[in-house]
Amino acid sequence: MTATLTEATDALHAQWDRLRTWVVDVVDDTVGDVPSVLPGWTVAELVAHVGRAMDALAACTPVPDGTVPLTLAEYLGTYAERAADIAETTRTLAAQVSDDPVAWIDARAAAAFAVLASPGDDPVVQARRGPVRLSAMTVSRVIELVVHADDLYVSVQRAPGAGAGPDPVEPGALRLVADELLAIVVARGGWDLEVVDPRAWVRLAAGRTPYDVDVLAAAIRPRFTGDSVPDLGRMLPVL
Repeated sequence: MTATLTEATDALHAQWDRLRTWVVDVVDDTVGDVPSVLPGWTVAELVAHVGRAMDALAACTPVPDGTVPLTLAEYLGTYAERAADIAETTRTLAAQVSDDPVAWIDARAAAAFAVLASPGDDPVVQARRGPVRLSAMTVSRVIELVVHADDLYVSVQRAPGAGAGPDPVEPGALRLVADELLAIVVARGGWDLEVVDPRAWVRLAAGRTPYDVDVLAAAIRPRFTGDSVPDLGRMLPVL
C-alpha cells in the first residue's frame, strides 16, 4: 500500500463531501428506483450501500496486541465470496432507511470519521472481514466511495430525462484509488507501471469496463520506454 493513514483520511473526507452533495442534489424520487449499472441494484440501493461502506469503518474495533493484519489486497479479496450476502443486505437496508436515506448515511459517515479522529499510530483493527490496519481499511473505504460514485454517475446519466449533475468523483481520491489498485497488480507481477488515465484504470480494475488490451494500454504505461504494458487479463478485475 502506498498511502499513509493521513492521506487516506483526507481523501475519504474529500470524496465523501463531494459525493454527499451530489446525492442530495441529484438523487430524488425520479431516479431512486432507476436500475443502476450494477445488475439487480437500483440507484437508491446503491446510495444505501455507500452508507453501509462507511458503517464498515465505524464498526471497526481494537484487537489484541500481536494480531497479524490482512493486507489491503487480501482484504479486498474477501469481497467476492460475500457478494450475494452484500447485495441482499443492501436491499434490506435500503428499504429500512427509505424514509430518510440521507440522514442515515450522514450518521454512518459521522461514526466512521469519529474512528479516524484519534487513530493513534495506524493501529490494527478488527473489521467485518478480518483484522486490518486502519490505513488499509480507510483506503478500502475510499475505493468503495470512488467506485460507487462513478457507478451512480453513470447510472443517472442513463436515466431518461434525468440530469446527472456535476461529476461526483473527487479527482484526488480517484488518483489515490488508481495508484493503490495499480500497486496491488504491480506487487503480484513485479512490473514498473504508472497510471495514465485514472478513471479508465479504476473502471478496468473494478470490473466496470470489460478487459481489453487497447483500453489497458491507454490507462496505464510502463515507466521505462523500453518496456511494454503486460497482459493483465488473468489479474483483472482486482475487485
